[in-house]
Amino acid sequence: MEFLSPVVRWLHILAGVMWIGMLYFFNFVNGAVAATLDGDTKKKLVPELMPRALYWFRWGAAWTWITGVLLLAIVFYHGGLTFEPDYGWGLAGGLMIAVTFLAVFLYDALHKSALGKDAKTFAIVGFVITAVVLFLMARWAGFSYRAFNIHIATLFGTIMAFNVWFRIWPAQQKIIAAIKAGNAPDGGLVALAGTRSRHNTYLSMPLFWGMINQHTTYFSGANLGIPSEWSFVVFLVVTLVGWHIVWQFYKLSGKVKGF
Repeated sequence: MEFLSPVVRWLHILAGVMWIGMLYFFNFVNGAVAATLDGDTKKKLVPELMPRALYWFRWGAAWTWITGVLLLAIVFYHGGLTFEPDYGWGLAGGLMIAVTFLAVFLYDALHKSALGKDAKTFAIVGFVITAVVLFLMARWAGFSYRAFNIHIATLFGTIMAFNVWFRIWPAQQKIIAAIKAGNAPDGGLVALAGTRSRHNTYLSMPLFWGMINQHTTYFSGANLGIPSEWSFVVFLVVTLVGWHIVWQFYKLSGKVKGF
């Protein structure tokens, strides 16, 4: 395990940089550029650029998720860092780990429902569900501060990887084929790919926080007047701050001009 941990961690970071780098390129650079292109230019550029970019994008996502789950198993499940001293494996812990990996299907169903039609409503519902899951992890299942941070990060990362492989990539394949043939792509597919990509961009901010804070315990209690039993609230505050930062990035991306 001492050998595997640094090797898998290195691969995890490498894949993650590739994945999130491409995600930010698509959302903060490519979208604004694509809006300036005429039909003939798109017909030539998109079939050459997008398959190459999406190759690194989707495989970066896959390997980030795979190595992330391996690290979770090595550091927390094998390393015994999942629970507080008075807690352990049982019904509550098992259910919350199941939620970590299965919540993606609730997310997908909710987005397809009437709740998903309004972005603000969907964001509010998602935030409330996240708060409930964090509360249950910390106060019911007895996850340690480091554990509930990394498990929520894993939950978000699972949603993001799912979006890449099962929503964005299938939609983009049809979009690219239509543009290559000189046809207008299906508006529904364009909206789906764009929306799920934006979701991933917003989720990346709290994902990073969860990854970082599984290495530290400064916000776990006793500092800044934060009671240890309510330390999970810090994650929620950071989520809102991170979402605001992404919103500002989107505003700025539309103002950056080429020469």
